[in-house]
Amino acid sequence: LEAARRWCSVIAVEVIFWISVGLLVFAQLGYPLLLGIWGKLSRRRAQQPKLIIAGDEPFVTLVIAAHREQSVIASRVANARQLDWPAERLEVIVACDGSPDETAAEARSAGADVVLELEWGGKVRAQDTAVAAADPRSTVIAFSDANASWEPDALRVLVGELGLADVGYVCGQVRFSGADGSTNQEGLYWRFEMWQRARESQLASVTGGNGAIYAVRRADYIEVDPVMGHDLSFPFNFVKRGRRALYAPSARASEKMVPTVEGEFARKRRMMSHAWPIVLRGGLLSPRGYPFSYAVMIYCHRGLRYVTPKLHIVTFVANLILIGQGTVYLVTLALQLLLLLAALLGAVIPFKPLLIARYYVLTTASIGAGLWDYLRHGTPAGWAPPEGTR
Repeated sequence: LEAARRWCSVIAVEVIFWISVGLLVFAQLGYPLLLGIWGKLSRRRAQQPKLIIAGDEPFVTLVIAAHREQSVIASRVANARQLDWPAERLEVIVACDGSPDETAAEARSAGADVVLELEWGGKVRAQDTAVAAADPRSTVIAFSDANASWEPDALRVLVGELGLADVGYVCGQVRFSGADGSTNQEGLYWRFEMWQRARESQLASVTGGNGAIYAVRRADYIEVDPVMGHDLSFPFNFVKRGRRALYAPSARASEKMVPTVEGEFARKRRMMSHAWPIVLRGGLLSPRGYPFSYAVMIYCHRGLRYVTPKLHIVTFVANLILIGQGTVYLVTLALQLLLLLAALLGAVIPFKPLLIARYYVLTTASIGAGLWDYLRHGTPAGWAPPEGTR
């Protein structure tokens, strides 16, 4: 009887181990493969965006939330003025969220139409205030980071996508670059993420956006909890309200990346502390209001991504328990230890495979660290620019 119990226990651990391995593989490789096959088989094709004819442009407000951005805000406002859009139909609002420096003065000198000097309440509340203060003629509200630079036709592309009847949200493509040509591997990850986003947009709607370049119909704008950023909360909330959330890769922006993977870990840890409230209590995982195809994307993309750290821990512990149950478990344990060793070596040896391993381990760890921060002391609404990106 005791032998039977031990055998059942081993079987149970093996089942847990292989399920965890399968989910990890699916999260990283299976889901992108599913999207690729799904896209090939789908008969749904992207609708052509509305052509915005010169002289027929709607009035647009561009909102730039800023906190301690005196070094970049003037160039951001200047870049906005260079967009291919009639100046008399474009309002630029800089919402200074408790900036202790000269951000507001620099924005005024650069020619921002409205500069709001607000108490430090967080990016989302600064954006809400800016939308409320926008010119009544505005039918589209666009948003940008203070350190982003848009290509001249970016706004025209965004507004054209919003011209489709069922579209309420559209984000563009952001490219990351190092000031000296260096990389923290974020660019590699982001290109992969953008490929997935393009497939999701074609099939249904995107499951996540980005703060560098996006726009919404003013009538569809929603106010969310101040700790829940627009990047993750807007797409699924728009879908629940019967609107599509699209990705427009030809609407391009660029940003300076965090120079080190350690800095990227800190940035993603902060981002995940804002994402976890959305996941746990913000309605992301509630299927209510989702079309079937979009629900599949949410659970396969967002849901699995956010449990990846836990899956790695379960896989490692189960693997240790199963040592002695066959050569295969020695091999799987060796592969896990090899990944960790490669991540450690990536800190001192600039070899691309090692750097990718280090990036993967640290950014995966940032998901768990963000959850720890949120559960331990909550998520403050306040924010600050990541070091090295200004």
